[in-house]
Amino acid sequence: MSDREELSWDRFGDASRDLAQVIADDGFEPDLILSIARGGLFVAGALGYALDVKNLHVMNVEFYTGVDQRLDMPVMLPPVPSAVDLTGATVLVADDVADTGKTLKLVRDFCSDHVAEVRCAVIYQKPHSEVDCEYVWKRTDKWINFPWSVLPPVTERQAHVLDA
Repeated sequence: MSDREELSWDRFGDASRDLAQVIADDGFEPDLILSIARGGLFVAGALGYALDVKNLHVMNVEFYTGVDQRLDMPVMLPPVPSAVDLTGATVLVADDVADTGKTLKLVRDFCSDHVAEVRCAVIYQKPHSEVDCEYVWKRTDKWINFPWSVLPPVTERQAHVLDA
């Protein structure tokens, strides 16, 4: 048995569509989707199309530095969305995985003082996540190979984070 969960592009298409259907069936209608870059960009885009939400925002948070290697705490990187843009909105926070949940917690807490409601949607959630997401496609305790990060970059940059 592999110590990694494999997600192909085809399977991601099915997963994001299934996740969108669960959200729709729950009656949740977000005004905007807030993606956590980078992995959450793919999820937010797919959910945006499936849920017919055109208002997508991006929040860039740095936490992983490698496979199972992290900073002590996640850090928001500029540009940080203006709280005024979120005021009174119903927000769906989208990410690829809730691993420790610290990144999702940071973003959810940032939103919660300004928005009408905030819920989280992820493709994967790990059992030790601090955040229990409202919408999860699959639960796993394995490291996940996502189709967007499994191949090496086509260019090499200094301080590049591999496999994260």
